[in-house]
Amino acid sequence: MNYFIDSLVSAVELIFSFDPTIYHIVFTSVSVSLSASFIAALFAIPAGVAFSLNQFRGKGFLQHILNTLMAMPTVVIGLLLYGLLSRMGPLGHLGLLYTPSAVIMAETILIFPIMMNLAITAVESADSRLVPTLISLGAKPIPLAIQVIRTTRLAMLAAIVTGFGRAIGEVGAAMMLGGNIEGFTRTMTTAIALETSKGEFELGLALGLLLLILAFILNFSLAWLNKS
Repeated sequence: MNYFIDSLVSAVELIFSFDPTIYHIVFTSVSVSLSASFIAALFAIPAGVAFSLNQFRGKGFLQHILNTLMAMPTVVIGLLLYGLLSRMGPLGHLGLLYTPSAVIMAETILIFPIMMNLAITAVESADSRLVPTLISLGAKPIPLAIQVIRTTRLAMLAAIVTGFGRAIGEVGAAMMLGGNIEGFTRTMTTAIALETSKGEFELGLALGLLLLILAFILNFSLAWLNKS
């Protein structure tokens, strides 16, 4: 028990000492996750709205695929991208393996179905009179979609925040594709795994506490959005 308490005290001291090593890891993790969230939202939100507003053959099957992708293990995403980005892979000439770009790609793929599903839920949970009213006023498909997004903007923002929260907690694919390179691709989750395995429990605990603080901020933001 004393060991854990001493480690916890040391971890807090590391956090408030503003150790540049720790905060560079935090910066890398946040910047990668923000980039992935922005790219995923750019495609997932319009895709979710279009999915909800249109009826087409195979829609139910596509929904099942989307649900399956939400449950896909992250190591599977990492494995598939590793095969594509490795030197012998079809995209190996791009030199993206073990770079932040590879991690961003993995996290984007990971959170895309989450954001899209939440966007679909947001549209389907909106006032049932919204779409018929807009159509009766002569709204064309693109203006219609834009107005729906505006009306459900808080739910859409919640979808983006949820995706970011999932991305920043990713470890499997980030480790496989980023290589956990210090000062380059090392994120909070991969650093926690590495430092703990090295016996640097205090540093791992400090990063874990910062990750919990970020999770608290995200959950608080989601609660605030739900109340708005």
